[in-house]
Amino acid sequence: MPTFSRSMLWMTLLAVTPCAFASTQWQQTEQEARGQTVWFNAWGGDPAVNRYLDWASSEVKRDYGVTLKIVRLADAADAVKRIQTEAKAGRTKGGSVDLLWVNGENFRTLKEANLLQTGWAQQLPNWRYVDLQKPVREDFSIPTDGAESPWGSAQLTFIARREQTPQPPQTPQELLTFATAHPGTVTYPRPPDFTATAFLEQLLLTLTQQPDALKQPPDQATFANVTAPLWSYLDKLHPQLWRKGSDFPASPARMDDMLANGTLHLSLTFNPAHASQKVARGELPKDSYSFGFAQGMIGNVHFVAIPANARSAAGAKVVANFLLSPQAQQHKADPAVWGDPTVLDIQKLPHPWPAAQAETAPPVLAEPHAAWVNALEQEWLRRYGTH
Repeated sequence: MPTFSRSMLWMTLLAVTPCAFASTQWQQTEQEARGQTVWFNAWGGDPAVNRYLDWASSEVKRDYGVTLKIVRLADAADAVKRIQTEAKAGRTKGGSVDLLWVNGENFRTLKEANLLQTGWAQQLPNWRYVDLQKPVREDFSIPTDGAESPWGSAQLTFIARREQTPQPPQTPQELLTFATAHPGTVTYPRPPDFTATAFLEQLLLTLTQQPDALKQPPDQATFANVTAPLWSYLDKLHPQLWRKGSDFPASPARMDDMLANGTLHLSLTFNPAHASQKVARGELPKDSYSFGFAQGMIGNVHFVAIPANARSAAGAKVVANFLLSPQAQQHKADPAVWGDPTVLDIQKLPHPWPAAQAETAPPVLAEPHAAWVNALEQEWLRRYGTH
C-alpha cells in the first residue's frame, strides 16, 4: 500500500474538498426543498408552454418532493410590480413569488433595486452543461452576477419557402437587393412589436460603425451618429417593402399568414424552431425553412430568477436546476412539446442529443443594452410611424 506524505495528503484534500463541499451543500438544499411549495410566476400565453410547465410540475413533485404552483401571467411586469410593492411594504421574507421567468428590462429593474438573490445560478449542479458561448452571464448587456439561471434561448430567424427563395439573402445588403428584385414581398412587423424591434437591433448591430456603443445605454450626444447607418438603410429599404413601407403587419403571426398565401417571400420569428413547428401543424407550407445572416443573428437567453424575499428559495433552486437538466431541456426543445431551443452545450452532455434538435444555427449576436429598445422604437415612430 503506498504511503502519503503530509503535504501530499493536504494536496489531495485541497483537490477533493471543493467538489465534496459543493455536493454536500446541494444535498442540504435538496433536503430543505423537500415539502416546500414553489410559486413560479411565468408568462401563460402559450398552450405549449403551459403544458410543458405542467409536465415539469409533476416531475419535480415525484423526484424532489417540491410542489410547483404555476402563476400564469399576461406579462412578467405584473410580477415585477408585485415584488416591488412587497419591498416597499417592508416584506423582506415570505414573499409571494419564489421563482420568476424573466429577462431584459424586467431583470434590470429588479437587479438595480437589489430585489433578487445573487450568486446562486452558477452553483447549480447542472450549470456544468451550460453553453458558455451563449449570452448566459449577461442579460441585454447587464451582468447577471448569478442572479439568473438560463432556461432557454431564442434567436431572430427568417422564414422562407424553397420554391420562392432557393437562395436566401445572407447579409443586410443582400436583403436590400432581394427586396428590390421582388418588390412588395418583404416587410417586417410594426414597432413596438418585440420581433420588429429585434429586427431593428439586428440591422443596427451589423451596420453601425460603433458597435461597442450598443453595450451601454444610448448617449444623446452620439445617438444620431451611431444610428445613422440604420436610418439610411431603412430609407432605401422601405420603398421596396409591402405597401411600399406605408403600412406594416401587426405581428409575426400575420407575416406567417402572408408567407403561406404567397403575399410575402419572408417572415420573421424569434424562435428558430418556429418554422418546423408550423410546418408540422400544417400552418406553413411544407417547403418552409429557417435561415439567418452568415455573420450572425441577434439572440438572447431567457432565465429564471429568485426574488430576494422568496419564501421557498431552496425549492426554487431545485426547480431551476431541474429546468437546466439534459432531460428537461431535451423535452422542452422537442418541437412537438414546446420547441424552445436549449441553453446547454450538447457536446458536454452524458448522452447524445437527438439529431433533429441539433441543427446548426447562425452565430448568436448578443443584444444591445436594454435601454436601446425604447430609444430605437421612439426614433422609428418619429421617422416612419405617421406613414
